Amino acid sequence: MTLHPLALDDRLLVNEYLRRFPPQTSELTFTNLYAWRRTRPILIDIFKESLVIFAETRTGRVLLGKPVGPVSLVDVISEYGSEITGAERYPKANIEGLQLLPGVMVLEDRDNADYVYRCEDLAGLAGRNYTKKRNHIHQCQAAYPCQYEPITPEIISQCLAMQDRWCAARDCKAEPGLCGEYQAIEETLLHYQEFGLTGCAIRIDGTIEAFTIGEALNPTTAVCHFEKAMPRFQGLGQMINQCFAENNLTGFSHVNREQDLGIPGLRQSKESYYPDYLVEKVRIILPGAGGQGPVDPQRRLPIEKIHAN
Repeated sequence: MTLHPLALDDRLLVNEYLRRFPPQTSELTFTNLYAWRRTRPILIDIFKESLVIFAETRTGRVLLGKPVGPVSLVDVISEYGSEITGAERYPKANIEGLQLLPGVMVLEDRDNADYVYRCEDLAGLAGRNYTKKRNHIHQCQAAYPCQYEPITPEIISQCLAMQDRWCAARDCKAEPGLCGEYQAIEETLLHYQEFGLTGCAIRIDGTIEAFTIGEALNPTTAVCHFEKAMPRFQGLGQMINQCFAENNLTGFSHVNREQDLGIPGLRQSKESYYPDYLVEKVRIILPGAGGQGPVDPQRRLPIEKIHAN
């Protein structure tokens, strides 16, 4: 196999590697890789019986996440180092052997750390920590005739229509990030059944006003890819979150709800649900990589410190 852009025909191959070597980071599902490929072009290759994934970014081509298989990070960098500038979204817990490569820089990437929650916490919202969440849901239920519904192929078009209304309310065209997300959501919904996803929606007066989509990340952990609620319904966001955990995640102990991207409001929201733990990630910059811009010294991690932890 040679390095090539990710295509729909690669789904079975990618999923087989992910089944044999279950990932921990939210980026490593075929759904995520394929749905975001327009804003983050993806290339894949097979090297030493491992699936290696690359992304085209503004700083050049990078290794995206941990290789899926037995190959070491050092071997991948030795093989592809002349073609890449480094690695992104790499799990901090899996850094090994970098001390063998002089000049490599490792940066803490808190903005892309994954938030992982206990499903029973999100489903039950028990205890004082979740008092405000329960109150918001009760207020929503009292004010509106809310109805839970699993996503099926028959309602995909209605979810897409809701996403159009959500984007109109948020003026997505003015924000490149939201435009990219719109494309990713559209791709995900259009391949919902084919990709084996799970999701739910909430109807109010017969119209879908919230939905969420996820899938298995590994045998014990699901991943929530997208969650949308029309902003004019107070408490609807909390309700769709709780409904998804209670009804769609019964076979999992944890759910990975992805990162906050350094957005203050999103970070506050994710922290308010009290994650069980974070999947910490780093950026790796190879010697001579250009276009990186200034490096915040507080984010730079000594390789010896990473191994000590």
